[in-house]
Amino acid sequence: MSADDSRAAKPAARPPAAGHAPLTGNARVFGTIALSAAVFMNVLDSSIANVSIPTIAGDLGVSATQGTWVITSFAVANAITVPLTGWLTQRFGQVRLFVLSTLLFVLASWLCGFSWSLESLVAFRVIQGAVAGPMIPLSQTLMLGSYPKEKAGMALALWSMTVLVGPVAGPLLGGMISDNYSWPWIFYINVPVGLIAGWASWQIYKSRDSVRVKRPIDSIGLTLLVVWVAALQLMLDKGKELDWFASNTIVILAVVAVIAFVFFVIWELTAVHPVVDLTLFTNRNFTSGTVTISVAYGVFFGTVVLLPLWLQATLGYTATDAGIASAPVGILAIVFSPIVGKMLAKHDPRYIVTTSFLIFALVSYMRADFNTEVDIYTVMVPTFIQGAAMAMFFIPLTTITLSGLDPHRVPAAAGLTNFVRLIFGAFGTSITTTLWENRAALHHAQLTEIARPGKPAFDAAMSGLGGKGLDQAQSASLINGLIDQQAFTISATDIFYASAIIFLALIVLVWFARPKRMSGGGETAAAAH
Repeated sequence: MSADDSRAAKPAARPPAAGHAPLTGNARVFGTIALSAAVFMNVLDSSIANVSIPTIAGDLGVSATQGTWVITSFAVANAITVPLTGWLTQRFGQVRLFVLSTLLFVLASWLCGFSWSLESLVAFRVIQGAVAGPMIPLSQTLMLGSYPKEKAGMALALWSMTVLVGPVAGPLLGGMISDNYSWPWIFYINVPVGLIAGWASWQIYKSRDSVRVKRPIDSIGLTLLVVWVAALQLMLDKGKELDWFASNTIVILAVVAVIAFVFFVIWELTAVHPVVDLTLFTNRNFTSGTVTISVAYGVFFGTVVLLPLWLQATLGYTATDAGIASAPVGILAIVFSPIVGKMLAKHDPRYIVTTSFLIFALVSYMRADFNTEVDIYTVMVPTFIQGAAMAMFFIPLTTITLSGLDPHRVPAAAGLTNFVRLIFGAFGTSITTTLWENRAALHHAQLTEIARPGKPAFDAAMSGLGGKGLDQAQSASLINGLIDQQAFTISATDIFYASAIIFLALIVLVWFARPKRMSGGGETAAAAH
C-alpha cells in the first residue's frame, strides 16, 4: 500500500467500538467475567513462575539464575508485541484479535507445560509472551465499551481488581502446584480458563468488532527492535555464565545491540509509519513519566523475583512457603486502588507518586535488615506494606505520562510507555540476579578471609564439628555451606539497600514533570497498565 493510500485509509481506522451501545443485563455480567478471566490468566502467568523457578531449574538441570530466563523471555516477547497492538487491531479487528490472542496463549501455555528442556521452555515462553501482548490493552478497551460512560470508573475498578489479584494468587498457586504436583501444571491450568474465556468473549462481543483496515507495517523498524532488544537481553542473561566481556560472544552481542539500537532510533524518527513513535519523548511529561515508571518497575520487578529465589535457594523455604511470603503484596493494592483513583481527581499525582516511592524505599530498607534467622512473618510484613505503594504507583505515574498529550496520540503513548516499562522489568530481573551472584561471590571471598585454616573461629568450628563425629572434609563442607548462606543473604540485602536509594532518587525525577488536568482522566490513567 502506498503512503497516499494509507493516509486515505486513516479515517476508517478509528475504532468504531465507541458507536456500539453499552452491554446490559446478563451480557454485561458475563462479558465482564469473560474478559476478567482472560486478564487474570495473563497476569497470573507473569507471577506464578516466580516461586517455581528453583523447582523448574532443578528439574531441567540448570542453575536458578538460568531458570530466570523463563521470566525474562516472556517479558521481552510481551513487551515487543505491545507496540504492535494498534496495527494488529486494525488488521484483524479488536474482538477477533483478543480472542485469537487468548486461544494462542492457551496453546502456548500447553506447550510450556510439555517442555522437555530449558531451551524448549524458553522458546515456548517467547511465543506465549508474544501472543499475550494485545490481551491487556484490548481487554481494557472491550471492558470500557461494555459500560456506559458514567460507569467507566466502575469498569476500570473491576478491571484493575483482576490485575491486582494476580500478584496474590500467582505465588500461592505456583508454590502449591510446584510442591504438591509438578511444575508443568502452572501452565496447564491456563488451558480450561483460556478456552472458556475465549469462547465466551467471542459469543458476547463478536457483533461489536472494529472495522478491519489493511495498513502498512514498519517491518524494518520491527526487525531492528527485535534484534537490539534480543541481543541486549541475551547479553544480560549470558554475561555471568560467559564472564562478561572476556567472552567474544558477549562482545558481539553488545556490538549488535548498540548498532541495531542506533539504527532503530534513526529509522523510527524518519519512517512514515514507525512501529514506535519516538517523537513522543519530546514531551516533557511523557519523558519524565516513562523513565520514572520504567526504572521503578525494573527495580521493583527485580526484587519481586529475587525475594522467592533467596528464600528457597538460601534459606531452604519450600515453594509454597515462598509463595505465602510473597502473596500479601496484592492485599493493600486492591484496598487502596479505588481510593487512589478518587484522589487523582483532586490531588497532584506527583504527591501520590512521591508517597509511593517513600513506601517502596521503606520496604526495601526493611528488607535490607534481613538475616539468615529471619522468620516468615518478618518477611511478610514489608511485602504486605508494599501493596500500598503499588496502588499509588501505576495509575498516578501513567496519568503524569499521558498528561497534556493530544487524544489521538494517547494510544501510541500508552503502548510506548508500556513497552519501555516491560523491557525494564526484564532487564531488571537479569541485572538483579546477576548482581546477586556477583556480590555473593565477593562476600564469600571476604568471609573466607576470616573463616579459613589458621583463623581462631575456623579452627574452633572445625574442632567442634569433629567432636560431633564429622570428618575434616564433612566439617569443611558444612562450614562452606554456612558461608554461602551468609554470602547470598548479605548480597540480597545489598540489593535491597540499593533499591531503597534508587526509589528515593526517583522522587526527584517525578518532579521534573508538569502534569496537566486531563478530561476523561479515569480512562486515560489506566491506558498503560
